Amino acid sequence: MDSHTDSDSQNFDVAIIGGGPAGLSAGIWLGRFLHDVVVVDAGDPRNWRAREVHGFLGAANIRPAELRRRGQLACRQYGVTLMETHIDQARVLGKDSFEFVTDQGKKFLSRRVLLATGIRDNWPDIPDLKRCFGISVHTCPNCDGYESRLTETAVIGAGHRAVSVARAMKTWTDHITIYTHGEEPIFSDVEVEALRRMEIGVETSPISGIEEYHRHLRAIELASGRNRPCEHLFLAMGQHPRDRMVDQLGCQTDDHGFVSVDSHHHTSVWNVFAAGDITPGAQMALRAAAGGAEAALSIHHSLIPPERRVHRQC
Repeated sequence: MDSHTDSDSQNFDVAIIGGGPAGLSAGIWLGRFLHDVVVVDAGDPRNWRAREVHGFLGAANIRPAELRRRGQLACRQYGVTLMETHIDQARVLGKDSFEFVTDQGKKFLSRRVLLATGIRDNWPDIPDLKRCFGISVHTCPNCDGYESRLTETAVIGAGHRAVSVARAMKTWTDHITIYTHGEEPIFSDVEVEALRRMEIGVETSPISGIEEYHRHLRAIELASGRNRPCEHLFLAMGQHPRDRMVDQLGCQTDDHGFVSVDSHHHTSVWNVFAAGDITPGAQMALRAAAGGAEAALSIHHSLIPPERRVHRQC
């Protein structure tokens, strides 16, 4: 992204924080609605090394970087300001005014906010594992399960999410093992029975390393000295918000840390909206883009002057 202008004294109608599918989609639509919009992105997406985005209508198997490039180009065509920086501080000045300070100390104001920052996955401390990310190490079974079909598949985690991911992977392969990486598994009796019934194994030994060839997994090395064959691996060790902005703005979150929104993508803070992976639901690029478009429509309606609003007749 480029910073198109000095933002020290700028006021925007909408500040979109996050330049992934949700943020860029919202930027495109808000630009079409002729609003003055800025999309702020730090340039370190969650899928930084993913090879392809799967199942995106009209853009099958597109590279994440190319999808972002196209989204940025479309935003520019509609006059959206793109700013590559990190927001250091976010503050509510009033129900119609928000202040942001970048890590370079630049300030700008907006009347509306869309949080589309996404989330971060918790990674285990396993040597060379990140080298394989996007090729044979994944975070989402919905996105990459098809590419793992009929393979020896590992799921790393020790709680409910690990069980959920392992069960989801049964759609594509019967060769699944959960690795708790030395942690005591926290599975309910119902989950233990489900794993037994589906013949999903559980290995509690710590993982000391992996065998890989050109980012393709070959085996998991256990601290006990054993090697287990493995071709694909899915992380299921939990997730966390990308930054402190949710707390700074005072948005309510659910028990899992996702931002709570209503059917219009409105958060608990007046005129602050959220879309994409930062909200509860399936973590898919297509859903994030659709959520960004829906949020943009809600934001546009909130900016229409009262005298121009159309009220439905009962």
